[in-house]
Amino acid sequence: MDIESRQGSKGGDSMAAASEISVDWRGRPCSPHKHGGMKAAVFVLGIQAFEMMAIAAVGNNLITYVFNEMHFPLSKSANIVTNFIGTVFLLSLLGGFLSDSYLGSFWTMLIFGFVELSGFILLAVQAHLPQLRPPACDMMSPAARCEEAGGAKAGIFFAALYLVALGSGCLKPNIIAHGADQFRRNSGDGGEGKRLSSYFNAAYFSFCVGELVALTVLVWVQTRSGMDVGFGVSAAAMAAGLVCLVAGVFFYRNKPPQGSIFTPIAKVFVAAVTKRKQVCPSSTNALQVIPADSGVHGAPVRRINKFRFLDKACVKAQDSGHGSRGKKESVWRLCTTAEVEQVKVLLCVVPIFACTIVFNTILAQLQTFSVQQGSAMDTRLLGSSSFRVPPASLQAIPYLVLIALVPAYEAVFVPAMRRATGIVTGITPLQRIGVGLFTATFSMVAAALVESRRRHAAGDNQLISIFWIAPQFLVFGLSEMFTAVGLIEFFYKQSLAGMQAFLTSMTYCSYSFGFYLSSVLVSFVNKVTSSNGGGGGGGWLSDNDLNKDRLDLFYWLLATLSLLNFFNYLFWSRWYSKSVETVQATGFGGDGGGSGGSEQQDEKGVPEINMGH
Repeated sequence: MDIESRQGSKGGDSMAAASEISVDWRGRPCSPHKHGGMKAAVFVLGIQAFEMMAIAAVGNNLITYVFNEMHFPLSKSANIVTNFIGTVFLLSLLGGFLSDSYLGSFWTMLIFGFVELSGFILLAVQAHLPQLRPPACDMMSPAARCEEAGGAKAGIFFAALYLVALGSGCLKPNIIAHGADQFRRNSGDGGEGKRLSSYFNAAYFSFCVGELVALTVLVWVQTRSGMDVGFGVSAAAMAAGLVCLVAGVFFYRNKPPQGSIFTPIAKVFVAAVTKRKQVCPSSTNALQVIPADSGVHGAPVRRINKFRFLDKACVKAQDSGHGSRGKKESVWRLCTTAEVEQVKVLLCVVPIFACTIVFNTILAQLQTFSVQQGSAMDTRLLGSSSFRVPPASLQAIPYLVLIALVPAYEAVFVPAMRRATGIVTGITPLQRIGVGLFTATFSMVAAALVESRRRHAAGDNQLISIFWIAPQFLVFGLSEMFTAVGLIEFFYKQSLAGMQAFLTSMTYCSYSFGFYLSSVLVSFVNKVTSSNGGGGGGGWLSDNDLNKDRLDLFYWLLATLSLLNFFNYLFWSRWYSKSVETVQATGFGGDGGGSGGSEQQDEKGVPEINMGH
């Protein structure tokens, strides 16, 4: 049987004290020879690719539909798109919570996969029926008075859009977590750690394949055959993903939900506040630890040397007399060290999470203003060719390159860095994130330079080739390969049993905040620049005409913010590494909830300290 046991002190209803058992689709304990591994993860990679095809084809070209068909102004259209994508990622927290607490990852994916499918179908119906859209009108014509979508038409549009957002948001963290759950993280050797890291690279490769197909085939279908056909193809791709998910049901290792994941966190804060007057000893002997007869000994775990006030939650109350001697304390007054350390980890990763928000704000520009930037350029494939490149398809360039680079990263870069650093994954997740954040700055530098050249050419009544904007997509694609995969791996490895999907969802929550910040920045920049007399009272991004706007200055602003954000990340990543010690603790289960000792030592190699009695 494939049972990963984390047994704690009596009353093990917490995430640290609960037994983590992997079961098959019938609820029976799994067999390591029949369930899990890459043979099961490949089905999860399948739904990852198909779902990405469906959502990327909509999200990356949505601004074209909102602007040209629903007749919202350009800046408002950009905000509609960024708010939609931000909501997708924010709802990932809901998906992670429902999965870990009540439904399990498989059922969460299946239920919300059908919700997302219904949203695609409704979008296709609206795009197909003229009576559900405003009358046709050329938004680029200065003399046109186009009717903006409102009333029932706007209601149907936003209902369909946010059905897609709800389904996709709740699906995304569970795809990653469910795939990673197919690998046993406490097997005791480095092999599973390598395979888990390889899975994250494979998941990103699957993501790139989905994006590439969406931005080439599906966007071309939208441009040539209409958005109704395009939305219909997205619905078909989503349906294929659900079929792929169900096809692997006999091979999955499923983690049963553990009850509310917030209860153990709340208990730590309640216990710490209740014992706020208690003296926190320098010795760990007074701390509540898992008994020696738990059957799990000597596992390396994280010990956080920050937020020491929380240690009071696992300090045993002093005996005040014979009547109180031997009296058992309430679980709301005495927590295990594992529960306290997990809460500390959650607090420590918040600054790392915050440092990726600006990175995702840059991504928002590539899916909105850069698409409109391409629309104002020469979209012909060759100088005299009649074939025109859909502006949204330019985003396929980095994914085309990354399909070759991701396997090369796994096959060449990781082994080379492993020999140089001695780290199983080549470089640590924190180092990988840092490389990506630094590289992202140059994406906005390239975008600003190209936009400045485009505006000057437009002033001479010339159009430059759309392929001039390819470098900004390519550079960001390279940075995303480091940042996105590093962030997912980092968060997944910080969680104890029963919190993998929720911690993974924090990665997507970073996307959400990044896209919301983009909307705030657009509005703020317009307000500030218009109040300073930015050209007839208009701001940098206040017109529907990019030749009148100053998108290049907005890109330079983002490049500056990105560089400052990188130095901010250097500070917090160093702070995190100094906050974490790898210790030898009696009573902590196998992998410490997903990171294992080896991965933590990758971040900070320190001598092991005995925290037992």
